[in-house]
Amino acid sequence: MKNNRSNIGPLLQASGMDVSKYDESFLEKVAGIRISATGCPSEEAYAVLLDASPEERQTLTESIRISYSEFFRNPLTFAVLERIIMPSLALRNKKAGQKEIRIWSAACAAGQEPYSIAMLLEEMNSFNEGSDYRIFATDADTIQVIRAKTGIYQADALLNLTMRRVNNWFTKEGKVYEVKSQLKKQVDFSIFDLFSEQFSAPPASIFGDFHLVFCSNLLFYYKPGYRDLILRKMENSLANGGFLVTGEAERDLVPQNQYDEVVPGSAVFRLKTKR
Repeated sequence: MKNNRSNIGPLLQASGMDVSKYDESFLEKVAGIRISATGCPSEEAYAVLLDASPEERQTLTESIRISYSEFFRNPLTFAVLERIIMPSLALRNKKAGQKEIRIWSAACAAGQEPYSIAMLLEEMNSFNEGSDYRIFATDADTIQVIRAKTGIYQADALLNLTMRRVNNWFTKEGKVYEVKSQLKKQVDFSIFDLFSEQFSAPPASIFGDFHLVFCSNLLFYYKPGYRDLILRKMENSLANGGFLVTGEAERDLVPQNQYDEVVPGSAVFRLKTKR
């Protein structure tokens, strides 16, 4: 890209693509990759290519969609969840006479995040420390939701997992690994647009009231106004004293007057009592 300030957002808008929600630096990064791949000499030349090539428009659209995840992506986050948050939720529910821990994975991509959560909870239950739970996992991308429901992954997607977890929670079929049905049945996958004006939470959850909401590695892709909209939706969906989990790089985007970080650097935040 040139030394002058990028104007890729307006160029993409002029090409008929609705990218109004996305942060300009994110669009510049994604478009820069495609500009290099297509050999275009400038952003303006790439905009001309987009007008002429439906195939390139589709490729760029797919690149802009946030659909990447990993199993146990942030080790510190999952350590805090395993050792502090999940046991405390199980104990709180037991004292309150509540039947289940309610969890929402709000941008689940191909399912790695909700399946990681399910592994933790199943392992807790095996040591009589857990409780019943329900995980609602959503994404705006239909293809990603279908992949998540299938639960089939290449070997390189399992690199963050211990061999014990691979053996316990997957079956190997040729060169691929499939999540066992014991985990699959614990996760309710559905398509959901976080910018929906009709719903604050997945319709399948009926009323939200989640003990734990994951909104990881999503916020920094959007302009501040849209980040705030997502955060308000998360807050409205959380039960009193519930927890919000973000990505490591998004910790500063969480409003400090509404949340307290449980452990510094963990990206696990507790919602202060609702008014």
